[in-house]
Amino acid sequence: MNFWTKRKNRKALRKFREAAAALRHADDDILSSAQKTDLDQLIRDAKNAESAGDPSVKKELEERLVRICPPRRFAKVREWMDIIAVAMAVAFGIRGLFLQPFKIPTSSMQPTLYGIHYMKPEGNANKWAFKLPQPLSGILFSTRDAELTVPQTGTLDMESFRIGGNAFFDTLDFEIAGKTCRLPGAPNKVAEYSGIVSDPERIFQAGEVITNGKLSLGDHLFVDRLSINLAGLRRGDVTVFTTENIVAPDGSKLMDQSGFYYIKRLAGLPGDTLKIADGQLYVKPAGAPEFKKIQELAPVFEKVYSGRGGYQGHTNSPGDMPCGYFLRTADEEFTVPEDEYFMLGDNTKFSSDSRIWGTVPRRNIVGKAFFVFWPLSRRWGLADSRGAYDVPTGKSVRGTFPSMYLQ
Repeated sequence: MNFWTKRKNRKALRKFREAAAALRHADDDILSSAQKTDLDQLIRDAKNAESAGDPSVKKELEERLVRICPPRRFAKVREWMDIIAVAMAVAFGIRGLFLQPFKIPTSSMQPTLYGIHYMKPEGNANKWAFKLPQPLSGILFSTRDAELTVPQTGTLDMESFRIGGNAFFDTLDFEIAGKTCRLPGAPNKVAEYSGIVSDPERIFQAGEVITNGKLSLGDHLFVDRLSINLAGLRRGDVTVFTTENIVAPDGSKLMDQSGFYYIKRLAGLPGDTLKIADGQLYVKPAGAPEFKKIQELAPVFEKVYSGRGGYQGHTNSPGDMPCGYFLRTADEEFTVPEDEYFMLGDNTKFSSDSRIWGTVPRRNIVGKAFFVFWPLSRRWGLADSRGAYDVPTGKSVRGTFPSMYLQ
């Protein structure tokens, strides 16, 4: 036997010994005492054979290994299941301790973060959403075509609405002049961006363009669960919390009206006294002698008061009529209880927040908005890191601000 052949045999025996040792270590918790003893002896014999470079014993050693540890049924399936179990454990560990994925549920935090929303093509900040073909635009920007040209002159049949769709997008079918039309979105969202029900007597003209934009599924982000336990919460943090046990003064439970998770901007810390006058939120921190504008205490609020891109400042109550139970007028003040937080939506005119249902207990806080990972809009990246889009906010129309359609 020449040198190179002997070297090759030793290498093969060494690999066998290492594989047997790895098996002994990996299955230590499920092997019997007899199996462990036999495996230890097999490993010693393999090492002796390796030193001699004798290839004749390799087959005998392999047969002994099979007798000691017979192959398990579906070994590959079990191996993949082990890998998947470990991956899931790591993923759930990360989710539970550090980062949790979250989908923006509503429009109350626009234009900082978006729920399902309509996008106009003219002047939009995301030009590529309208330049790329629909399948690719949908993947990158979570959009779906929302286009409707009136097929025939006539009126809208108010009895013709039919809801459809799939797991990702709702659709709404309806008839104009007896012709079936379809737009993406739930009925309230279609009514908001299309305006088709704003005038029941309206006569639509053939060829009239009702909508020519896109509907987006909204922002998906990671929530940072860790830093609030290290650095605490600050005014201006975009905060995710659960609605469990949050009850309005009238006894209504927030969780019954909405989902389990909410996202708002933290406006009041424990001990803060708040008031809203002339569209401005004022804060008097615990022990402070006087009120200050919120943006003086937390500069992140400056964009909320910019009057650009959909930001509106703060109003005493959502909607056009006084409602809610807190800060309803310029004369009302509210002191945030200990271990509780006062939350406001950036889309103040159309936000259900602490003005309506009160404060959020510390135990309900999940974490802070950290990173928008989808879609690839101007908000992609670190959450709440963008300034206002440089267009005037303008006046509200049909429950939203048209300037928000540009993002």
